[in-house]
Amino acid sequence: MPSYPDAIEYSEKYEDDNFEYRHVILTRAVARRMWLQWQSKLLTEEQWRDLGVQQSRGWEHYCIHRREPHILLFRRLRGIDPTTG
Repeated sequence: MPSYPDAIEYSEKYEDDNFEYRHVILTRAVARRMWLQWQSKLLTEEQWRDLGVQQSRGWEHYCIHRREPHILLFRRLRGIDPTTG
């Protein structure tokens, strides 16, 4: 059974040679809304912002963890200007 936070939670950023990454954990209500609207697919920036996820520009929802779909996995190229994306 997944564990849901009371508010959307954001991880610290971590990186490899090409990308920086972070994950975002959705509340139960937001995860349910996401599932009802978009099922299990990668979200566009407009869609994840519509869910209430707030982060600087340039992030891409790049992977779905099938066992924990309420955890969104994001990445962006290293060196991207977060104000312009």
